[in-house]
Amino acid sequence: MGKAAERTAGRTRGGQLWQVAGLAAIAGLAWTARDVPAALGGRLTGARAERAARSAQFRDGTFHNRVATRTMPGGDPGRNLLRELLFGQQRRRPTAPVPLVRPAPARTTDVERELNVVWYGHASTLVEIEGHRVLIDPVWSDRCSPSAAVGPKRLHEPPVRLDELPTVDAVLISHDHYDHLDMATVRELVRRQSAPFLVPLGVGAHLDRWGVPEHRIVELDWSEGHRVGGLEITATAAQHFSGRGLRRDGTLWSSWVVAGEHRKVFYTGDSGYFDGYAEIGAEHGPFDVTLMQIGAYDRAWPGIHMFPEEAVAAHLDLRGDLLVPVHWATFNLALHDWSEPVDRLWAEAKARGVRLAVPRPGERVVVDDPSAVDGWWQTVA
Repeated sequence: MGKAAERTAGRTRGGQLWQVAGLAAIAGLAWTARDVPAALGGRLTGARAERAARSAQFRDGTFHNRVATRTMPGGDPGRNLLRELLFGQQRRRPTAPVPLVRPAPARTTDVERELNVVWYGHASTLVEIEGHRVLIDPVWSDRCSPSAAVGPKRLHEPPVRLDELPTVDAVLISHDHYDHLDMATVRELVRRQSAPFLVPLGVGAHLDRWGVPEHRIVELDWSEGHRVGGLEITATAAQHFSGRGLRRDGTLWSSWVVAGEHRKVFYTGDSGYFDGYAEIGAEHGPFDVTLMQIGAYDRAWPGIHMFPEEAVAAHLDLRGDLLVPVHWATFNLALHDWSEPVDRLWAEAKARGVRLAVPRPGERVVVDDPSAVDGWWQTVA
């Protein structure tokens, strides 16, 4: 073969290799994106859409907060959020591994007054109340994203596997954002548990698409309740928004009240500070423990996520006793330092005389006898 022919053959082989590499890359992208359409969830149709339309929170085709609320970052001429995200000096990740705890079996001598909280990270929490178990906003995936390849990645592993969870009586979902509602986790819970999913209006469309049986989906509007064993679980107001794709506010968001015969728990979900907390406290309080969102805040979106000081104010509005912070430590979702939310919360709680427990992920908080706050996060910040 002459040199010209060799060069031609070489170029042909090179072109074929690039074609194979390109096809492999496309196949890889297709593989990693295979679950994205399903993860986006379902749409309101039929009876579910008709029920949503009857809600006082629903008008002009979407759900609304009780007062007009800006849900997109506000304009700030002197600030570039993208530049700050990419090049900001905030320490938005821990510098050492987050310490995890594997909870031992609960030791309960008085089941009628049992009240414990196991925080698994971010908003994922187990409430042990009067012999019942309620799992809140469970997310066990590596990313809070429709894709397994891109999106915010966990900063620590879950302290227990899903198959190590005890049998639960109910699963509560506050809203449909990816860091609170995770398709893979839901599907696994459908396989391993038999509990109903209590969700705000419209969120059942996502669960339906993911194979949750209809009899296990309970959709509630604000102020509606559902009985689970000896518990009355009530969806209450929050100030936030929803959406898993380009369409926003097609499903409702909520906070939750979990009330037994003797004990009461409140969970904020995601919310800005608003006068609804005082109303909830007056109607449903006092609460033995409040699970308060403290992270992922910014002055660019003050109406939809509370600052830590506002979480303390809301806890007092709710007539709460012990405050347990959630929605921090696990995913990097804002521009503040990783440890800033809990540092600010601790300072404000001390200033206002609020009882506080800050567990490590997986650590059980016995609400009547919580461990003293020890600043554990400061050693890895």
